[in-house]
Amino acid sequence: MAPKLKSPEEREKLRIMILDAARTLFVEKGIEAVSMREIAKQINYSATTLYHHFADKDALLQAVCDEDFLALASSMREIMSIPDLIHRLQALCKGYAAFALQHPNHYRLMFMTPHAPCYLDTTKIQQGNTEQDGYAQLKWVVKTAFDAQLFKSEITDYELIAQTLWASVHGVCSLEIALGHDPWINWASIEARLDLMQRSLLMGLLQNPEPLKESLN
Repeated sequence: MAPKLKSPEEREKLRIMILDAARTLFVEKGIEAVSMREIAKQINYSATTLYHHFADKDALLQAVCDEDFLALASSMREIMSIPDLIHRLQALCKGYAAFALQHPNHYRLMFMTPHAPCYLDTTKIQQGNTEQDGYAQLKWVVKTAFDAQLFKSEITDYELIAQTLWASVHGVCSLEIALGHDPWINWASIEARLDLMQRSLLMGLLQNPEPLKESLN
């Protein structure tokens, strides 16, 4: 039996251990297949200990989602202050890719693992808050560029632009995470794939793609 934890530091350390174990098992086995008992066993604690921190598996999943989505939004905060809108848009796409590739397990659970929506009534994340919501960050940057008439006039839906940019970066990142080490495919470098995807897409979207020739090199 593990010793009883007393200090806030010990409790927080255990909470992080639980989140990390849950995330790994959810990704490896699927959320429905994982029990609280199995998560507890992974870190050598009793299931009762987990219930001291989380009411049930849904609450634990919510906590993992909150932790990961807040981490993604936090990683983008400095990017949001870049003054040039095109540079900011490029940096946001690159920052998103960097988060995905540096935290593949987080990314698998967030965007590559089927599960119920994370945003339940108990979420810490305020939808639309650009300090907490990664999609709100992307949408705000795209709308600002849209209002500045940087996109081609025939494209009239800024959310469609945002979702297309998101889908394109996700496609490159998810293939790298799932199949990046597959010897069957002679992959170009991930940097080259991301750069060509972003360059091609933005050149098709922007009224004046000339700045891309310098900024994407």
